[in-house]
Amino acid sequence: MTTAPYELRPLTIPATPDAPDAADFLAMVEVRNEIYREISANDDEAATASQLLPHFQENPDNDKRCWIVLVDGNVVGRVIVDLPAEEDSQVAYWMVELLERVQGRGIGGDVYSVIEATARSAGRSVLQSWAEHPEPPVGAEITRLPAPTGFGDIPLDGPARYYLRQGHTLEQVDRKSVLDLDGSLDTVRSLFADATGHAAGYRVEQWMLPTPEQYRESFAWAKSRMSTDAPAAGLEVDEEKWNVERLARHDARYIDAGQTVLVTAAVHEESGAVVAFTELCSGADPTATTQQMDTLVLREHRGHRLGQLIKCAGILRWREVAPDSTRIITWNAEENRPMLSINEAMGFVPAAYIGAWKEVLD
Repeated sequence: MTTAPYELRPLTIPATPDAPDAADFLAMVEVRNEIYREISANDDEAATASQLLPHFQENPDNDKRCWIVLVDGNVVGRVIVDLPAEEDSQVAYWMVELLERVQGRGIGGDVYSVIEATARSAGRSVLQSWAEHPEPPVGAEITRLPAPTGFGDIPLDGPARYYLRQGHTLEQVDRKSVLDLDGSLDTVRSLFADATGHAAGYRVEQWMLPTPEQYRESFAWAKSRMSTDAPAAGLEVDEEKWNVERLARHDARYIDAGQTVLVTAAVHEESGAVVAFTELCSGADPTATTQQMDTLVLREHRGHRLGQLIKCAGILRWREVAPDSTRIITWNAEENRPMLSINEAMGFVPAAYIGAWKEVLD
């Protein structure tokens, strides 16, 4: 295939969305939203420039390298490589996203060389990436690619063939689920009451960012456990080191972005420590779809229905915080049956499946 002409240009990260040098960033955000709309046929993951900018600015916990793809002078895609700052990390996370109208021209394969070169220059040997693989129309005949975990599969579609051409293997399948809040609240209330009856020795605490001082240390520790306690299949995941300073930087990014984040935690009465948590997040638009971000119950505190407790408590409180947001989306590994069972009981339904891909460089 002959690659069509294009330009790959480093993305300028402005100080503010209205700065004189913000044009490329604004165009990137607009194209990002259009790409996600093309993939999902909705605006569930749309974001504003103000919402995204703090997550692109300098961050001592992650080195983000970004480029925009231009065809005929117009931004048509983006390339991102994230380099975690954990000591001795071998991992680079990456994405190539292009508008449908410029796909199939060889651009995606061509820019992949930049991703590999960036990873190698940073001393990284493992490349990992995620992509949504929409289900084909009902009745369509298409080969499916099973996850090596034995849980879930994806259609062998264009994105899957792209990853395979770049030397990647499918390591895990995640389920993207959606909850209709208007029709689920009675069920959520019932499940919350049930969980409360099994959670003796634990209490629910909730807060909006920033994290209250009395929970910063234990919540930072709980956040670090996302890297060790969540199902990772064959992916390489650095053990993250979180402290109160890193937690404060995390909180500040969301606050600076104008996002509303509700943390619902289970606190162990005896120790006073956060031992389970879930996060609900929205942007500036009060009607926009809510995202459920990290959710975790520490291994040593499982078996008390804490996952059910905090997820239900969070949704009930969220209805008061953001009454005009009627949908929640969340992501879970297909092998994470305990969390999926909670979601299904509350009324979450599958919306799409995400492939987690990995390449080990020579």
